[in-house]
Amino acid sequence: MFRRVVRASKFRHVFGQALKNDQCYDDIRVSRVTWDSSFCAVNPKFVAIIIEASGGGAFLVLPLNKSGRIDKAYPTVCGHTGPVLDIDWCPHNDQVIASGSEDCTVMVWQIPENGLVTGLSEPVVALEGHSKRVGIITWHPTARNVLLSAGCDNLIIIWNVGTGEAMIQLEDMHPDVIFSACWNRNGSLICTACKDKTIRVIDPRKEEIVGEKEKAHEGARPMRAIFLSDGNVFTTGFSRMSERQLALWNPQAMDEAISVHEMDTSNGVLLPFYDPDTNVVYLCGKGDSSIRYFEITDEAPFVHYLSTFTTKEPQRGMGYMPKRGLDVNKCEIARFYKLHERKCEPIIMTVPRKSDLFQDDLYPDTAGPDCAIEAEDWFEGKNGEPILISLKNGYVPGKNRDLKVVKKNILDNKLNTRILLCLCNVPLKNEAKLDEVLKEIKSLKDLVSSQEKRIIQLEEQMSKIAI
Repeated sequence: MFRRVVRASKFRHVFGQALKNDQCYDDIRVSRVTWDSSFCAVNPKFVAIIIEASGGGAFLVLPLNKSGRIDKAYPTVCGHTGPVLDIDWCPHNDQVIASGSEDCTVMVWQIPENGLVTGLSEPVVALEGHSKRVGIITWHPTARNVLLSAGCDNLIIIWNVGTGEAMIQLEDMHPDVIFSACWNRNGSLICTACKDKTIRVIDPRKEEIVGEKEKAHEGARPMRAIFLSDGNVFTTGFSRMSERQLALWNPQAMDEAISVHEMDTSNGVLLPFYDPDTNVVYLCGKGDSSIRYFEITDEAPFVHYLSTFTTKEPQRGMGYMPKRGLDVNKCEIARFYKLHERKCEPIIMTVPRKSDLFQDDLYPDTAGPDCAIEAEDWFEGKNGEPILISLKNGYVPGKNRDLKVVKKNILDNKLNTRILLCLCNVPLKNEAKLDEVLKEIKSLKDLVSSQEKRIIQLEEQMSKIAI
């Protein structure tokens, strides 16, 4: 007789707990848009929620301590002309958030330190380059001001937010709608899930696909793909029989999955949230009323089911708090912000421990808010690993610097005659003629300037004579 041994894991007894009503955010009209994004983004300062808005798109930004009933007149971020589909907080600045919308634009916003006092309709920068709605927004994990957006035009654009420029455009790689896009740990690769049922691993700077798997999940419903800290790819999708599946892949050998698990026959898309410090993946199904969690290890079957947290109400969306926003004194290893139809409910995941001391094994050094490299370095080919911080005494937020956008203006430099010719529809053979005209304009301006000075001198002399 073989006795089945229960696998030992420090996360085996993790339990979830929803906070009481007075700590929830009430009376919020959560967006009803039919798009499979999480509709919620959280950081150690704010919770942002996409809401229903008449005549455009808007989202709420609430300080974490602003719980209770939210006034209908509470100011919103409302610069988009179409519904907002996705939002993402900048990992290097807790007051900067990016949004993608049905109006085909990406906007980056700077939130005041203590939250909004009036409605915010002017973004720091509006990024225009997509021809259809923008459904995916994700910041680079280690390089400052690098932002990825993906639209229903099957196009991925990587922006330098500091200059407002589209630096990389990945065209012709995806023949259909992109369901998800995710950076790896140091931001050197991205993985995407597409409607053509293919998972792709892409080197964005070389603009080439370095690994792909067709029919990763054979079902027709949307898939999701995320990178794990060891470089493997974790996916969620549906089987041909419409059962929900999870799978683990090695990007260097994507012919066969490392592991595939079938779960249930619900039709809600599974949104994966990953903690790279503990290697735990949380799966939140849209329309489900549960959060399942799995530990990923190096031993078969590689993806180990831990437990399920269940509530009565189904979730419309879900926000996931970065590790530095958790309460280490209560052994909190994850915090979710669950969206109902009219409210947002925080859910805390805790590992039961008797000791009040800091638990080193639960809180290894985690990614901090400092960026490893600047945008220009990354676009030139450099990589930077996340800069880690200790959570031993809890995370103390530093001062965030304002996001400044320096737009390159061709008119600030010496006038480029070739560009001017194009703008004026002048044939290129007239380039020499235009040079002459420009020189003459310059000499006339100099003459006018010198004459103005002379006139001022003469007027001063006249005033003295009159006296």
